[in-house]
Amino acid sequence: MPGKEISDICIYCKDSEAIASIRGRRLCRNCFIDYANSKASRGMTSYRPHKNTATYKLLLPLSLGISSSSLLHMLDRLQQRQVSASLGRAGYDVHVLIVDPSTIHPGHTDVQSNVDAVKASFPRHTFTTVPLHSIFQYDATIKDTLCDFGFVDEGFDSDKARLDAFRASLSTATARDDIDNLLLVRLIVAFAKTNSCDGIVWGDSDSRLAAKTLANVAKGRGASTTWQVCDGVSPWGIDFCFPLRELYKFELELYVQQLPELASITVPDLQSQENSSNRNLSIDGLMNQYVKTQGEKYPGVMANVVRIVNKLQPISSNKQDARCPLCSTPVERTALSGDNEASTISMCYACLRSRADILQDSSSN
Repeated sequence: MPGKEISDICIYCKDSEAIASIRGRRLCRNCFIDYANSKASRGMTSYRPHKNTATYKLLLPLSLGISSSSLLHMLDRLQQRQVSASLGRAGYDVHVLIVDPSTIHPGHTDVQSNVDAVKASFPRHTFTTVPLHSIFQYDATIKDTLCDFGFVDEGFDSDKARLDAFRASLSTATARDDIDNLLLVRLIVAFAKTNSCDGIVWGDSDSRLAAKTLANVAKGRGASTTWQVCDGVSPWGIDFCFPLRELYKFELELYVQQLPELASITVPDLQSQENSSNRNLSIDGLMNQYVKTQGEKYPGVMANVVRIVNKLQPISSNKQDARCPLCSTPVERTALSGDNEASTISMCYACLRSRADILQDSSSN
Protein backbone atom coordinates (compact mmCIF):
# COMPACT_ATOMS: atom_id res chain seq x y z
CA MET A 1 0.00 0.00 0.00
CA PRO A 2 1.57 3.31 -0.99
CA GLY A 3 2.34 5.78 1.77
CA LYS A 4 0.49 9.02 2.18
CA GLU A 5 1.71 11.65 -0.21
CA ILE A 6 2.89 14.86 1.47
CA SER A 7 2.12 17.97 -0.53
CA ASP A 8 3.97 20.39 1.76
CA ILE A 9 7.23 18.67 2.64
CA CYS A 10 9.89 19.89 5.08
CA ILE A 11 12.86 21.40 3.26
CA TYR A 12 15.32 19.90 5.78
CA CYS A 13 14.37 16.28 6.44
CA LYS A 14 12.39 15.77 3.19
CA ASP A 15 10.27 13.30 5.11
CA SER A 16 7.61 15.13 7.15
CA GLU A 17 4.90 17.67 6.56
CA ALA A 18 5.89 21.28 7.11
CA ILE A 19 4.07 23.26 9.77
CA ALA A 20 5.34 26.79 9.13
CA SER A 21 7.57 29.02 7.04
CA ILE A 22 10.63 30.02 9.03
CA ARG A 23 12.64 32.73 7.31
CA GLY A 24 11.54 31.56 3.88
CA ARG A 25 11.93 27.83 4.58
CA ARG A 26 9.14 25.35 5.18
CA LEU A 27 9.95 23.25 8.26
CA CYS A 28 8.25 20.33 9.99
CA ARG A 29 7.74 20.23 13.75
CA ASN A 30 10.91 18.34 14.66
CA CYS A 31 13.16 20.30 12.31
CA PHE A 32 11.75 23.58 13.60
CA ILE A 33 12.41 22.56 17.20
CA ASP A 34 15.96 21.57 16.28
CA TYR A 35 16.40 24.86 14.42
CA ALA A 36 15.31 26.91 17.44
CA ASN A 37 17.52 24.91 19.80
CA SER A 38 20.53 25.37 17.53
CA LYS A 39 20.09 29.14 17.76
CA ALA A 40 20.04 29.01 21.58
CA SER A 41 22.95 26.57 21.67
CA ARG A 42 25.03 29.00 19.60
CA GLY A 43 24.39 31.66 22.22
CA MET A 44 25.66 29.34 24.96
CA THR A 45 29.10 28.59 23.49
CA SER A 46 30.81 30.26 26.46
CA TYR A 47 29.34 27.61 28.75
CA ARG A 48 30.44 24.45 27.02
CA PRO A 49 32.10 21.78 29.19
CA HIS A 50 35.90 21.68 29.06
CA LYS A 51 38.50 19.52 30.72
CA ASN A 52 39.89 20.85 34.01
CA THR A 53 37.28 23.58 34.27
CA ALA A 54 34.55 23.93 36.87
CA THR A 55 30.87 23.76 36.02
CA TYR A 56 29.33 27.19 35.63
CA LYS A 57 26.41 28.12 37.85
CA LEU A 58 23.89 30.16 35.85
CA LEU A 59 20.83 32.02 37.02
CA LEU A 60 17.78 31.98 34.74
CA PRO A 61 15.10 34.56 35.63
CA LEU A 62 11.81 32.89 34.71
CA SER A 63 8.84 35.21 34.21
CA LEU A 64 6.67 32.23 33.17
CA GLY A 65 6.24 33.97 29.83
CA ILE A 66 6.76 32.43 26.42
CA SER A 67 10.38 33.50 25.94
CA SER A 68 11.90 32.58 29.30
CA SER A 69 9.92 29.31 29.43
CA SER A 70 11.24 28.42 25.96
CA LEU A 71 14.79 29.20 27.11
CA LEU A 72 14.44 26.93 30.13
CA HIS A 73 13.32 24.09 27.85
CA MET A 74 16.22 24.73 25.48
CA LEU A 75 18.83 24.91 28.26
CA ASP A 76 17.49 21.70 29.77
CA ARG A 77 17.73 19.96 26.41
CA LEU A 78 21.24 21.32 25.73
CA GLN A 79 22.39 20.23 29.17
CA GLN A 80 21.23 16.68 28.49
CA ARG A 81 23.09 16.66 25.18
CA GLN A 82 26.27 17.84 26.87
CA VAL A 83 26.03 15.10 29.49
CA SER A 84 25.67 12.44 26.79
CA ALA A 85 28.71 13.78 24.88
CA SER A 86 32.35 12.72 25.26
CA LEU A 87 33.11 14.46 28.56
CA GLY A 88 30.03 13.01 30.21
CA ARG A 89 29.05 16.21 32.02
CA ALA A 90 27.35 19.53 31.39
CA GLY A 91 29.14 22.84 31.26
CA TYR A 92 26.60 24.55 33.51
CA ASP A 93 23.98 24.09 36.20
CA VAL A 94 20.81 26.17 36.15
CA HIS A 95 19.27 27.93 39.13
CA VAL A 96 15.82 29.21 38.14
CA LEU A 97 14.57 32.36 39.85
CA ILE A 98 10.87 33.16 39.63
CA VAL A 99 9.96 36.67 40.74
CA ASP A 100 6.28 36.16 41.54
CA PRO A 101 4.41 37.85 38.65
CA SER A 102 1.53 38.75 40.98
CA THR A 103 3.89 41.08 42.90
CA ILE A 104 4.83 42.86 39.66
CA HIS A 105 1.53 43.09 37.80
CA PRO A 106 -1.82 43.07 39.65
CA GLY A 107 -3.47 41.13 36.82
CA HIS A 108 -1.63 37.97 37.88
CA THR A 109 -3.48 36.63 40.91
CA ASP A 110 -2.25 33.07 41.44
CA VAL A 111 0.58 31.41 39.54
CA GLN A 112 1.29 28.59 41.99
CA SER A 113 -0.08 25.98 39.60
CA ASN A 114 2.29 27.28 36.92
CA VAL A 115 5.21 27.15 39.35
CA ASP A 116 4.31 23.58 40.33
CA ALA A 117 4.10 22.60 36.66
CA VAL A 118 7.52 23.99 35.78
CA LYS A 119 9.15 22.25 38.74
CA ALA A 120 7.56 18.95 37.72
CA SER A 121 8.65 19.35 34.09
CA PHE A 122 12.27 20.27 34.88
CA PRO A 123 13.23 18.41 38.06
CA ARG A 124 16.98 18.57 37.39
CA HIS A 125 17.18 22.27 38.19
CA THR A 126 17.02 24.34 41.37
CA PHE A 127 14.05 26.68 41.77
CA THR A 128 13.47 29.69 44.00
CA THR A 129 10.37 31.90 44.06
CA VAL A 130 10.54 35.37 45.60
CA PRO A 131 8.29 38.47 45.60
CA LEU A 132 9.53 41.72 44.08
CA HIS A 133 9.72 43.38 47.51
CA SER A 134 12.39 40.85 48.55
CA ILE A 135 14.79 43.28 46.88
CA PHE A 136 15.15 44.86 50.33
CA GLN A 137 16.36 41.51 51.63
CA TYR A 138 18.90 40.79 48.90
CA ASP A 139 20.11 44.32 48.01
CA ALA A 140 21.49 46.10 51.08
CA THR A 141 21.84 49.44 49.27
CA ILE A 142 18.36 49.75 47.79
CA LYS A 143 16.89 51.75 50.70
CA ASP A 144 19.56 54.42 50.37
CA THR A 145 19.07 54.41 46.60
CA LEU A 146 15.36 55.11 46.94
CA CYS A 147 16.08 57.93 49.38
CA ASP A 148 18.51 59.45 46.86
CA PHE A 149 15.75 59.05 44.33
CA GLY A 150 13.47 61.33 46.34
CA PHE A 151 11.37 58.74 48.15
CA VAL A 152 10.57 59.47 51.82
CA ASP A 153 10.67 56.29 53.90
CA GLU A 154 8.10 56.92 56.63
CA GLY A 155 8.74 53.80 58.67
CA PHE A 156 6.58 51.27 56.84
CA ASP A 157 5.68 48.11 58.70
CA SER A 158 6.74 45.78 55.86
CA ASP A 159 8.94 45.73 52.80
CA LYS A 160 5.85 45.15 50.66
CA ALA A 161 4.21 48.33 51.98
CA ARG A 162 7.45 50.25 51.42
CA LEU A 163 7.80 49.11 47.82
CA ASP A 164 4.10 49.65 47.09
CA ALA A 165 4.35 53.22 48.36
CA PHE A 166 7.45 53.92 46.27
CA ARG A 167 5.91 52.54 43.10
CA ALA A 168 2.70 54.50 43.75
CA SER A 169 4.74 57.70 44.01
CA LEU A 170 5.66 57.43 40.33
CA SER A 171 2.89 59.34 38.60
CA THR A 172 3.61 58.54 34.93
CA ALA A 173 3.38 55.22 33.13
CA THR A 174 6.84 55.66 31.60
CA ALA A 175 8.50 56.25 34.98
CA ARG A 176 6.69 53.29 36.56
CA ASP A 177 7.69 50.84 33.82
CA ASP A 178 11.23 52.19 33.70
CA ILE A 179 11.83 51.92 37.44
CA ASP A 180 10.03 48.57 37.73
CA ASN A 181 12.41 47.15 35.12
CA LEU A 182 15.43 48.48 36.99
CA LEU A 183 14.21 47.17 40.35
CA LEU A 184 13.65 43.77 38.79
CA VAL A 185 17.17 43.71 37.37
CA ARG A 186 18.61 44.86 40.70
CA LEU A 187 16.80 42.05 42.52
CA ILE A 188 17.93 39.42 40.02
CA VAL A 189 21.55 40.60 40.15
CA ALA A 190 21.57 40.71 43.94
CA PHE A 191 20.07 37.21 44.12
CA ALA A 192 22.67 35.91 41.65
CA LYS A 193 25.52 37.33 43.73
CA THR A 194 24.06 36.00 46.97
CA ASN A 195 23.94 32.52 45.44
CA SER A 196 27.43 32.73 43.88
CA CYS A 197 26.21 32.52 40.28
CA ASP A 198 28.74 32.98 37.49
CA GLY A 199 26.29 34.60 35.10
CA ILE A 200 22.67 35.40 34.29
CA VAL A 201 20.98 34.06 31.17
CA TRP A 202 18.05 36.20 30.05
CA GLY A 203 15.13 34.96 27.96
CA ASP A 204 14.94 38.05 25.74
CA SER A 205 14.10 37.34 22.11
CA ASP A 206 15.45 39.40 19.23
CA SER A 207 12.11 41.22 19.19
CA ARG A 208 12.35 42.05 22.89
CA LEU A 209 15.93 43.27 22.54
CA ALA A 210 14.92 45.53 19.64
CA ALA A 211 12.06 47.02 21.66
CA LYS A 212 14.34 47.51 24.65
CA THR A 213 16.92 49.26 22.46
CA LEU A 214 14.40 51.70 21.01
CA ALA A 215 12.85 52.39 24.42
CA ASN A 216 16.22 52.99 26.10
CA VAL A 217 17.25 55.51 23.47
CA ALA A 218 13.91 57.31 23.76
CA LYS A 219 14.18 57.43 27.58
CA GLY A 220 17.76 58.69 27.57
CA ARG A 221 19.28 55.37 28.59
CA GLY A 222 21.38 54.98 25.47
CA ALA A 223 24.55 54.63 27.56
CA SER A 224 23.19 51.50 29.25
CA THR A 225 21.90 49.84 26.08
CA THR A 226 25.03 47.75 25.51
CA TRP A 227 24.77 45.80 28.76
CA GLN A 228 20.98 45.52 28.50
CA VAL A 229 21.18 44.01 25.00
CA CYS A 230 24.67 42.56 24.46
CA ASP A 231 26.46 39.58 25.99
CA GLY A 232 29.21 40.55 28.40
CA VAL A 233 29.95 41.89 31.86
CA SER A 234 27.24 44.10 33.36
CA PRO A 235 27.95 47.21 35.49
CA TRP A 236 27.39 45.03 38.58
CA GLY A 237 30.32 42.79 37.67
CA ILE A 238 28.32 39.71 36.66
CA ASP A 239 28.04 38.30 33.13
CA PHE A 240 24.82 38.77 31.17
CA CYS A 241 23.98 36.36 28.33
CA PHE A 242 21.08 36.50 25.86
CA PRO A 243 20.89 33.06 24.17
CA LEU A 244 17.63 33.85 22.33
CA ARG A 245 19.00 36.94 20.59
CA GLU A 246 18.69 35.27 17.16
CA LEU A 247 15.07 34.15 17.58
CA TYR A 248 12.00 36.29 16.95
CA LYS A 249 9.08 36.43 19.37
CA PHE A 250 6.64 34.82 16.93
CA GLU A 251 9.11 31.93 16.46
CA LEU A 252 9.12 31.34 20.22
CA GLU A 253 5.32 31.47 20.25
CA LEU A 254 5.34 28.70 17.64
CA TYR A 255 7.93 26.79 19.70
CA VAL A 256 5.64 26.77 22.75
CA GLN A 257 2.71 25.63 20.61
CA GLN A 258 4.67 22.53 19.60
CA LEU A 259 5.49 21.52 23.19
CA PRO A 260 2.46 20.65 25.33
CA GLU A 261 4.54 20.59 28.53
CA LEU A 262 5.08 24.35 28.19
CA ALA A 263 1.37 25.14 27.85
CA SER A 264 0.74 24.58 31.58
CA ILE A 265 3.73 26.74 32.51
CA THR A 266 3.27 29.98 30.58
CA VAL A 267 1.11 32.85 31.77
CA PRO A 268 -0.43 35.51 29.49
CA ASP A 269 1.45 38.73 28.80
CA LEU A 270 -0.99 41.07 30.52
CA GLN A 271 1.12 44.16 29.88
CA SER A 272 1.08 43.45 26.15
CA GLN A 273 -2.70 43.02 26.25
CA GLU A 274 -3.12 46.34 28.05
CA ASN A 275 -0.79 48.10 25.65
CA SER A 276 -2.97 47.17 22.70
CA SER A 277 -5.94 49.04 24.14
CA ASN A 278 -4.57 51.66 26.53
CA ARG A 279 -3.88 55.09 25.10
CA ASN A 280 -1.76 56.09 28.09
CA LEU A 281 1.18 53.96 27.04
CA SER A 282 4.62 54.13 28.57
CA ILE A 283 7.60 54.41 26.24
CA ASP A 284 8.43 50.76 26.97
CA GLY A 285 4.88 49.71 26.19
CA LEU A 286 4.79 51.76 23.02
CA MET A 287 8.01 50.22 21.71
CA ASN A 288 6.89 46.71 22.61
CA GLN A 289 3.67 47.28 20.70
CA TYR A 290 5.52 48.77 17.73
CA VAL A 291 7.96 45.87 17.47
CA LYS A 292 5.15 43.35 17.90
CA THR A 293 3.12 44.80 15.03
CA GLN A 294 5.98 45.71 12.70
CA GLY A 295 8.42 42.98 13.68
CA GLU A 296 6.33 40.22 12.13
CA LYS A 297 6.13 42.21 8.87
CA TYR A 298 9.78 43.28 8.79
CA PRO A 299 11.74 40.98 11.15
CA GLY A 300 15.03 41.72 9.40
CA VAL A 301 14.73 45.42 10.24
CA MET A 302 14.32 44.66 13.95
CA ALA A 303 17.21 42.22 13.82
CA ASN A 304 19.40 44.96 12.37
CA VAL A 305 18.60 47.19 15.34
CA VAL A 306 20.03 44.58 17.69
CA ARG A 307 23.03 43.84 15.45
CA ILE A 308 23.97 47.52 15.33
CA VAL A 309 23.90 47.78 19.13
CA ASN A 310 26.00 44.64 19.38
CA LYS A 311 28.76 46.48 17.49
CA LEU A 312 28.86 49.33 20.00
CA GLN A 313 31.52 49.48 22.67
CA PRO A 314 30.37 49.90 26.29
CA ILE A 315 31.43 53.03 28.14
CA SER A 316 34.90 52.50 29.57
CA SER A 317 35.13 53.24 33.28
CA ASN A 318 37.07 52.36 36.37
CA LYS A 319 36.16 51.80 39.98
CA GLN A 320 36.77 55.48 40.83
CA ASP A 321 34.18 56.73 38.35
CA ALA A 322 30.87 57.94 39.72
CA ARG A 323 27.97 55.62 38.96
CA CYS A 324 24.24 56.14 39.03
CA PRO A 325 22.98 54.69 42.33
CA LEU A 326 19.97 53.08 40.64
CA CYS A 327 21.13 51.74 37.26
CA SER A 328 24.93 51.84 37.85
CA THR A 329 25.65 53.67 34.59
CA PRO A 330 28.90 55.74 34.72
CA VAL A 331 27.94 59.40 35.13
CA GLU A 332 29.29 62.83 35.91
CA ARG A 333 28.27 64.48 39.14
CA THR A 334 25.23 66.65 38.49
CA ALA A 335 24.22 69.64 40.60
CA LEU A 336 20.70 69.46 41.97
CA SER A 337 18.45 72.49 42.09
CA GLY A 338 16.89 73.36 45.42
CA ASP A 339 17.74 74.98 48.75
CA ASN A 340 21.28 73.67 48.70
CA GLU A 341 22.71 74.57 45.32
CA ALA A 342 26.05 72.98 46.20
CA SER A 343 24.55 69.54 46.68
CA THR A 344 25.43 67.02 44.04
CA ILE A 345 24.39 63.51 43.21
CA SER A 346 25.79 60.90 40.85
CA MET A 347 22.71 60.05 38.84
CA CYS A 348 22.29 59.44 35.13
CA TYR A 349 20.09 61.62 32.92
CA ALA A 350 17.30 59.03 32.60
CA CYS A 351 17.09 58.38 36.35
CA LEU A 352 17.08 62.13 37.02
CA ARG A 353 14.05 62.42 34.74
CA SER A 354 12.20 59.73 36.69
CA ARG A 355 13.37 61.26 39.96
CA ALA A 356 11.85 64.57 38.91
CA ASP A 357 8.56 62.74 38.41
CA ILE A 358 8.51 61.81 42.11
CA LEU A 359 9.57 65.29 43.24
CA GLN A 360 7.01 67.08 41.08
CA ASP A 361 4.28 64.75 42.26
CA SER A 362 5.26 65.32 45.90
CA SER A 363 5.37 69.11 45.51
CA SER A 364 1.88 69.15 44.03
CA ASN A 365 0.33 67.39 47.04
